[in-house]
Amino acid sequence: MALHQANIAEQHWRKIKMKKIIGLATGGLVLLFVACGPQTPQRPSQRKGESPQADSTAMSLLELNQQLAISADNQLIKYVQAQEETYALYNACTWMRIIKRGNEGGATPKHGDSWIIHMRTYNLKGHLLIDSEGLYTIGKHEIPMGVELNIEELHHGGEARLIVPWYSAYGQRGTEHVPPYENVIIEIELK
Repeated sequence: MALHQANIAEQHWRKIKMKKIIGLATGGLVLLFVACGPQTPQRPSQRKGESPQADSTAMSLLELNQQLAISADNQLIKYVQAQEETYALYNACTWMRIIKRGNEGGATPKHGDSWIIHMRTYNLKGHLLIDSEGLYTIGKHEIPMGVELNIEELHHGGEARLIVPWYSAYGQRGTEHVPPYENVIIEIELK
């Protein structure tokens, strides 16, 4: 009897593992096909009075940022794979887990709408960096791009956890509370 129960438990865990592997493989394939990483840097036009050396410096910086973005994407893939919860890849190379969709019969945030949003931003180690709530207008770049481009998945009362690469979050400059080039976790709630 105990052996039978152990076999059932083992089969259950195998199914869960298989679902996770299938989800991760699907996510990896989506990542490959969508090619969500940053676009290939374009050569900046040489402005009047600028030396070719300034042009090559700009190209070097663009290439460096592209390498950092690819590194961020790889870091987030490893981070997502290590999580027990299942995440899906959404716009702006943002991984998202919808905790609660909210009032499904209600409105969803659209471009130009103003919504009260509670956001908590953490680094990947789980340290709280920002805890804010405010009235934000969608499409005005008042919230990180990774949030703004995916918030339409929720309704009033909805909650989600997003894992956002630095280039879709607070960028290469960061903020007062978020360091430059910081990949972050952003928990949002629509109020």
